[in-house]
Amino acid sequence: MSFGKFSDDSHSQPSAEINMVPMIDVMLVLLIVFMVTAPLLTQAVKVDLPQETAAAEQPEPASLTISLDAKGQVWWEGEAVAPDELLRRLDEAAQKADPPELRIRADRATAYGRVADLMADASSRGLRKLAFVSDPLSLSSGDH
Repeated sequence: MSFGKFSDDSHSQPSAEINMVPMIDVMLVLLIVFMVTAPLLTQAVKVDLPQETAAAEQPEPASLTISLDAKGQVWWEGEAVAPDELLRRLDEAAQKADPPELRIRADRATAYGRVADLMADASSRGLRKLAFVSDPLSLSSGDH
């Protein structure tokens, strides 16, 4: 497409340049359209939802509780056990298809090494889910 000139020059060649002005105009119009519509898309409807009063029921995972008192005695689900009996029961628990979570309740005065030994024994037998049980701080007890 060639643009005409007002002269009678018959030697003129067609121009190979692209006129960018119409393309820039279209892009500016599109930019303005997006700038106007974008804030409208982000507005959400404000709804006051009701509050839930009951917690969702989830099945309690299988668990075992082992207690250690300050004297070093080990308790399996409330029953005093000897160290060799403890290892045998840990082996039995680890053989289950879904090994249970091991909940450790240790007295505050129990040596850390004793708790670490229990954790190592359980882990070496395949009981990898360990949890520590503690009493929540109660403001009425006076132990601040």
